[in-house]
Amino acid sequence: MTKTRVGVIGVGSMGRHHARVYRELPNAELFAVADADSDRAQEVADDYDARVLSTEGLLNAVDAVSITVPTEYHYAVARDAIDHGTHVLVEKPLVDDPDAGRELVECADEAGLTLQVGHIERFNPAVQTLQDIVPDLDVIAVDARRLGPPVDREISDSVVLDLMIHDIDIVLSLVDNDLETVESFRTGDDPYVAASLQFENDTVGTLTASRVTQERVRQLSITARECQVNVDYMEQTVQIHRHSLPEYVETNGDVRYRNENVIERPTVDNGEPLKKELASFVEAATTGEEPEVTGDDGIRALEVARTIDRTASDRTVRPREVRH
Repeated sequence: MTKTRVGVIGVGSMGRHHARVYRELPNAELFAVADADSDRAQEVADDYDARVLSTEGLLNAVDAVSITVPTEYHYAVARDAIDHGTHVLVEKPLVDDPDAGRELVECADEAGLTLQVGHIERFNPAVQTLQDIVPDLDVIAVDARRLGPPVDREISDSVVLDLMIHDIDIVLSLVDNDLETVESFRTGDDPYVAASLQFENDTVGTLTASRVTQERVRQLSITARECQVNVDYMEQTVQIHRHSLPEYVETNGDVRYRNENVIERPTVDNGEPLKKELASFVEAATTGEEPEVTGDDGIRALEVARTIDRTASDRTVRPREVRH
């Protein structure tokens, strides 16, 4: 079997995992890595039997590349890769400017190259199971929570671009309708943001992202007229709650409330989302088929994320100004 020769540019915490997974894929050959930190690049190359090359040298040597550098460098590195005729997977967010993203999409299309965006939750087995369930539902609302404690590394992206954008992408993929309004609020120093999305079909999305919550939560719930669907990203589980039967019952003179329902637990084919994502990318680069997460998908999620960031910062009404 002919293997696709791949490389990774940027081998920090996420890029290291890209290198590991490429090393494990049967249809890919991890050929080289590149990083501004030469010691780190050499360590990762030694761990996964790859070469250390400059960015230029890597792009001249591989068929496809993962770009896992900080967001501010995404456009320049991705454009360089496309100019070298290399298929590209760019970690989320695609870029920091939607216009730059549209330029990348246009350039990749003209060159006949694959451009995929690293929205990894699309490849979470629980979300893939959910995608089979949602088309049969009359969805009313989607609620997503992505919470966790402060991290011990520097992050230049806002909590919306770093965390919430995962759920923005999932909600947009689930609700097949145009977005009508966006409202959002944040704490003063940005680590906690809540947003509300209203779609033209009246479906409501509520999203919360936090870097200050002392419990790690990655959950999504769908309220539909037929049922309630709960997804746990970390546990990779899906639960469907149906036929709720609330009633009051009397036992020994005491009146108590009881609620009974039927819970379905669909089978989820558990696995590592990153491995599914990179396998999908290599397949798209090899066959020329449209990637599962396109550049246009990445731009749409970015535009919504930027709107949430902007509206959360635009506090035009203060509590003292609200009349009761």
